[in-house]
Amino acid sequence: MRISRFLWLAVAAAGMAHAQAPYKITNTYTLGGDGGWDYIIPDAAHHRLFIARESRVLVIDENSGKQIGELAEIHGAHGVALDPSSGHGFATESEDKAVVMFDATTLKKLKTIPAADDADAIVFDAKSGRVFSLNGDANSATVIDAKTGNLITNLPLGGKPEYGASAGNGKLYVNIADKSEIVEIDTASLKITKRWATEGCKQPVALAIDTAHQRLFSGCRSGVMAISDYQNGKVVATAPIGKGVDGAAFDPASGNAFAANGEGTLTVIHQESPDQYRVVQTLPTQLGSRNVGLDPVSHKLFVVAAKFGPAPQGARRGPVLPASFSLMVISK
Repeated sequence: MRISRFLWLAVAAAGMAHAQAPYKITNTYTLGGDGGWDYIIPDAAHHRLFIARESRVLVIDENSGKQIGELAEIHGAHGVALDPSSGHGFATESEDKAVVMFDATTLKKLKTIPAADDADAIVFDAKSGRVFSLNGDANSATVIDAKTGNLITNLPLGGKPEYGASAGNGKLYVNIADKSEIVEIDTASLKITKRWATEGCKQPVALAIDTAHQRLFSGCRSGVMAISDYQNGKVVATAPIGKGVDGAAFDPASGNAFAANGEGTLTVIHQESPDQYRVVQTLPTQLGSRNVGLDPVSHKLFVVAAKFGPAPQGARRGPVLPASFSLMVISK
């Protein structure tokens, strides 16, 4: 019995050490090109990344860092959602207040669906077979049938939505940034069934989910990550993160949550238990690397950044410098 106990302790210690092993940037690939960027969406089944870049969506091979395709002429690209069952992809087009449906294999455009002002992030919900475009300035979600591309409705959310996450059980969760709230949407009835405040966390933008423990991870512009119990609709813990967050992820295999911060850091937060969390690493990345994509199969994380030239008068930032846009791969 003593030998078995020692073996169990050794295995447990090895597992804990692996979960808390430090992350590092293992590869950096120069992609180049003009324009800013937004969300990074991994397609783990095909080892690809979809990266929105203002006027287009880049498709990048995860293993080589090479561009293997492009969805061109997207006017204000922000987010991408993929439906594996229909083979359709959806890209938000904020300048045209629309969503573009495309063939996820050939990248051929199939349809343009009207959305609303500031069509930004977009999320696929497998349970209902619907995609939800989160329209910031319109305070709404545009709901689309993923198989047909037909517009179902525009659902008022009572505030400015940022990112969302599907729980896989017919519930979709959305950060409401200007109200510092989270809303729960029933994806079948299209009704808001729950709403709660992200206490201790202002302006929630990034969102990730742990479905095994019914937890949400809201990355907030106030420099905090709020962890919510979405069954009970309340914040159960908070943890400090860097400034300028815009992306979050959770890896069930390691029990680590991540916040990508525009200041040039990646915060790694370990889940000690569903209600207990601690920061285990702050990884330097690059100024502007505020978005992150996690491949749940390889457990690699992907962030992008670029260098900017001088900002014109009245502008927030200058143009992206040629050949400076790069993809960083992060792993243990």
